[in-house]
Amino acid sequence: MVRPSKAQVDELITRAFEEDRVVNDITSRLCVPEAANAKTQILAKQNGVLAGIQICREVFMCVDPSLEFEVFFQDGAAVHQGDIVAGIYGRAASILAAERTALNFLGWLSGIASLTAQFVDRVKQTPALITDTRKTTPGLRVFEKYAVKTGGGRNHRMHLGDGILIKDNHLAVLKLSGINLRQAVTTARLKAPTNVKVEVEVTSFDEAVTAARAGADIILLDNMGVEEMARVGAELGGKVKLEASGGITLENVAAVALTGVDYISIGALTHSAPNMDFSLEVTG
Repeated sequence: MVRPSKAQVDELITRAFEEDRVVNDITSRLCVPEAANAKTQILAKQNGVLAGIQICREVFMCVDPSLEFEVFFQDGAAVHQGDIVAGIYGRAASILAAERTALNFLGWLSGIASLTAQFVDRVKQTPALITDTRKTTPGLRVFEKYAVKTGGGRNHRMHLGDGILIKDNHLAVLKLSGINLRQAVTTARLKAPTNVKVEVEVTSFDEAVTAARAGADIILLDNMGVEEMARVGAELGGKVKLEASGGITLENVAAVALTGVDYISIGALTHSAPNMDFSLEVTG
C-alpha cells in the first residue's frame, strides 16, 4: 500500500501549523486558564470510511506531547453518524489549538476513502477494480492515494516513472512526426524495461484492436460509450487488460463494470471527493 512516511507526515503537519499559526492561538492563550484540562471526543457527523486517524493523533501530539489520545476506530473502518472515533484528554488550550488542523486532515482523507468505498460497493458483483489517477493535489499525492487504498480502491501510477501510458497528446505529437498508433505501441513495447507494462489510450473500437495487435498490455478506453466498451470487451477481454476512464459516476459505474473491463480509473476520487464531517466535543 502507498503509505505516507513519517517524514512526509511531519512535513505536512509543520506546514499546516505555520499556516494556522498554531503556536499563536491568541484566543485560547488569553481566554483559557493555563491549568485548565478538558476531556473531549471526536464524533463522526455522517456515515463513511475512516482515514487519517493516526495523522489526526500526530497533530495533537505535536502541539502537546502530554495529551492522551485514544483511538476507537482504525483507518479503513466503516463509521456511522454519532460514532466516537477518538478521545483526547489533557490541557484544554492545547486541544483547542490543534482541533481545526486535526479535523481538516481527518475530514479530507476520510472523504476520499468514503467516496472510493461507494464506487467499490457499486461494482462488487463484478471483477472490475476501482483505481485512482494522477489527478491529485500537488504535493499531497501520497496522502490521497493512501486514502483511496484505505477505501478499498487500487492505486494507478504513482508518478510518470511508474509505467508507460501513451495518452492522446503523446499520439498527437507523434503523429506530427509521421508515427501512428501501431508504431508508437510497437516502439514502446520494444524499448520498455523488463516487467514494465505498456498502456495506451484509445477512443474507438478500431484503435483498441490496433493497440492490442501492436502488443499493448493495457488498453485505456477513454470516454467511450458503454455499448462500444462492451464491444471491445467481447473482442479483447482476456487477451489484454482493459481500463475504462472518463465520465465515470456512481450512477453509471456498474454498467461500465459489466462491459468486461478490468479496471475503472476515476479522477473524481481525489479531485472531487466531499469532505467527511467530524466535530470535536468537550465532554468534561
